[in-house]
Amino acid sequence: MNILDTEIFLKLGISAVLGLIIGLEREIKRKPVGLKTSLVICIVSCLLTTVSIESAYMFPDSDKVKITMDPLRLAAQIVSGIGFLGAGVILRRGNDSISGLTTAAMIWGAAGIGIAVGVGFYLEAVAGVTLIMISVEFMPFLMKIIGPKQLREKEIMLQLNIRNKTQIQEAINFLMEKKYIIRRIRIKDLNDGDHLVQVAIAVDFRNRTTDVYNAISDLDGVHKVEIESIS
Repeated sequence: MNILDTEIFLKLGISAVLGLIIGLEREIKRKPVGLKTSLVICIVSCLLTTVSIESAYMFPDSDKVKITMDPLRLAAQIVSGIGFLGAGVILRRGNDSISGLTTAAMIWGAAGIGIAVGVGFYLEAVAGVTLIMISVEFMPFLMKIIGPKQLREKEIMLQLNIRNKTQIQEAINFLMEKKYIIRRIRIKDLNDGDHLVQVAIAVDFRNRTTDVYNAISDLDGVHKVEIESIS
């Protein structure tokens, strides 16, 4: 095994470790793209980048044929090609909320880390993973403490089955009295005579979802409650 082979194996090993860190973060949060996917993305991105660079200098010039190659041609295709994986994890739920954007960004980031290692920027790749972990783990927690009010809120989706039309406004007034911020309201008549009221509210992040449920379910006229914390 020559020096080049040793260097390539070293790059693959480093990219595997850094991909492992990113994958574990997603796996712990039970996200669709977890440990295995992040490892594959990071390792293969590193491998393709290394192959692209080394192959550019493997073909000597000839009097008959002059071969010119871009050392980072494959790396450029990785950045654009990884988009189909990211698109696959972005979901639009029934309540019109979008999820999976952070996971899609992490996929793109894992590819970038693999490319950086493949080129030989080891310290930069380690710094990149460190900053990514700080950004997705520590910063949201910090912003909830010292950030603007909007960042200290979480959004909750309520679905209320209310029998009487007059009690719909009473339920909305109750939410306003509780200092909940009403983001949007949707009212739909059901076949059984009930009225489905969908309300997106913003509450302080310290408020437990169960406390909101208990307060709403005790209202007169509300005989069915469905609640979901979407942020």
